[in-house]
Amino acid sequence: MNTIPAFSSFINRTEKIAVVGLGYVGLPLAVHLARHFTVIGYDIKTARIAELREGYDSTLELSKEDLKSVSLDFTSDAGALSTCRLIIIAVPTPIDHSRIPDLMAVRNAAEIVGRKLSRGSCVVFESTVYPGVTEDICVPILEKESGMKLGNGFTVGYSPERINPGDKEHTLDKITKVVSASDPHTLELLTRIYGRIVEAGIHQTSSIRVAEAAKVIENTQRDLNIALMNELSIIFNRMGIDPMEVREAAATKWNFLPFRPGLVGGHCIGVDPYYLTYKAESIGYHPEIILAGRRINDGMGKYIAEQTIKQLIGAGKQVLDSRVAILGLTFKENITDLRNSKVIDIVRELKDYGVETLIHDPLASAEEAYRLYGITLVRLEDIRNVNAVIVAVAHKAYRDLGLSEINALCRDDCHVLIDVKGIFDLQEVQRLGIQYWRL
Repeated sequence: MNTIPAFSSFINRTEKIAVVGLGYVGLPLAVHLARHFTVIGYDIKTARIAELREGYDSTLELSKEDLKSVSLDFTSDAGALSTCRLIIIAVPTPIDHSRIPDLMAVRNAAEIVGRKLSRGSCVVFESTVYPGVTEDICVPILEKESGMKLGNGFTVGYSPERINPGDKEHTLDKITKVVSASDPHTLELLTRIYGRIVEAGIHQTSSIRVAEAAKVIENTQRDLNIALMNELSIIFNRMGIDPMEVREAAATKWNFLPFRPGLVGGHCIGVDPYYLTYKAESIGYHPEIILAGRRINDGMGKYIAEQTIKQLIGAGKQVLDSRVAILGLTFKENITDLRNSKVIDIVRELKDYGVETLIHDPLASAEEAYRLYGITLVRLEDIRNVNAVIVAVAHKAYRDLGLSEINALCRDDCHVLIDVKGIFDLQEVQRLGIQYWRL
C-alpha cells in the first residue's frame, strides 16, 4: 500500500488536514490544529460556512478573535477533501424517537470522505459511538466508496471527543486525548498530531474498540451519578428536607462526589448511554442499572412540572389557565444548543394541565426553537403578571438579573419560584416572601 505520510510532512505543511463537521467539536479542533498545520474545515451546511468565513461562531464556543488568530480554509465543497491526507470526522451521533442510535450523519460523512479519499490517507472518527461502529460500519463504507481496502490504500483511527460546551476552563488542549488506530504506524502519527495541540497528554489504547467503549462510558457514568442525585432529591423533597442542604453537608466528607441533580439533556450525557445499551442488547444482555438511571433522568421534566403544579395549588391558585414563565430552553447553561433539551418536557407537561407557558432564553435561536419544538420565544420585557416562574436553565444572564427582578415577573398576590438548579440564596428568598422550591 501507499503508506500514510510522515508527521514531518504535516508539520512542514506539505500535507493538509481536514476536519469534517464544524459544530461544537469540529470547530475548536480545527482551530487548534490550524495553529500548527494546514487545515481545511468542511461542513455540508453552507450557512455555517458563510458565518465562519465572516468570523462568527453561532455556537459561541469561539470568539471572532479566536477565528481570526489562525489561517483556516472553510468550505462546503467536498472536492477539497481529496487534497487532504488526514481527515477527521466530527459529526453528531444522536438517537431517534425510539432512543435507537442514529448513525445517519456519520454514515453520510464516511460516504462523502470515501468518495474523495486519496491513496495513503488516514480517516479518524471523533463522534461518540458504540464499540464496533468504526470498523464494522464506517470502514466498509470507506472501502466501498473509495475502491480501496483498509490497510491497502488507507488507514483509520478513533479519538473520542471530550468537548464540554460552554466550559471555558476544560478546553480541548487541557483534556487528555485518547487515541487509537488500525495499525501501529497510524497510531504513532495520530499521537504526534494530537500531541501537538493537547498539553494534557495522550493516552493510547490497544484497539479502536477500547477507545470507543471508553468514550461511551464516560457520560454513562455521569448520567448514573446525576440520576442518583435526582432520585435522592425526590426522596428528600417528600420528607420535607432541603436536598441541597443535605448535599452540602455530605460534601464535607473528602470522598463524597459532588454531582448535582437536574435536567439531563443535550447530545452527550442524555444520549450516549443509549448507544451502550443498544449494543449490549444486540449481544443478548439487558442492562438494568444504566436503563434505570435513564428512566429517572428522562422523567425529571415531568417531575418538575408536577412540583410546579403543587406549588401553585399551595399558593391558592387555580391551575387551569395559570400563567407560568419558563426561563431557559437550551439543554444547559450559557450555550445556544437546543438539541435534546429536557426543558420541553416541563413545557408539555404543564400544557397538559391547562397551564399557559411563556418561554424566554437569552441565547437560543428563536427560529431553531420553533423548528425543533414549535415554541415561540418571548422577550423578557413581555413577561408580566405570571403565577409562577421556573428558572429551568442557570444562564449567567438570569444570575445577573437577580432574584428581585425575576420575582417582579410574578403577580403581586402570587410569588412562586421553581429554581431547578438552586442558584438563588435562601435568605434572600425568605426576605422577599417567595414560595420557593428547588431540586
